Amino acid sequence: MYKFNTNDYLIRIPLFIIFFWFGFLKIINLSPAQNLVIDTVYWMPFFKAETWTIIIGYWEVLIAVFFLFKRTTFIAMVLLLLQMTGTFLPLIILPEVTFQGSNPLLPTLEGQYIIKNIIIITAALIIGGSKLKTNLFKKIF
Repeated sequence: MYKFNTNDYLIRIPLFIIFFWFGFLKIINLSPAQNLVIDTVYWMPFFKAETWTIIIGYWEVLIAVFFLFKRTTFIAMVLLLLQMTGTFLPLIILPEVTFQGSNPLLPTLEGQYIIKNIIIITAALIIGGSKLKTNLFKKIF
């Protein structure tokens, strides 16, 4: 198992699928999280909340495409980390929706949907970390 080299596409492809699929659902207004997103971004300037939802959908599709290519990994990482900060906002601004009785030990289905993003962040950091390590190694030697 130690010599098994995934070339990190075993992580890149699922990240592509997740971000492309959920981003596309937001673009066509079929996301199961649509109302949660709208309730979270109501305060954003310049556009209505519904428009922000579509913008976030395109943002997620971009993350998906950028994760497919090693040359665009850094851009994907930056976009993902910015997007994830917004993803966790409902845990703070909508605890009545994301936790049962606002108890942080009892997430609702929506809360679980958000909390599971920790594994997505971890997978992205693994890809980004290996890419960073490879680039540093090439520069040093």
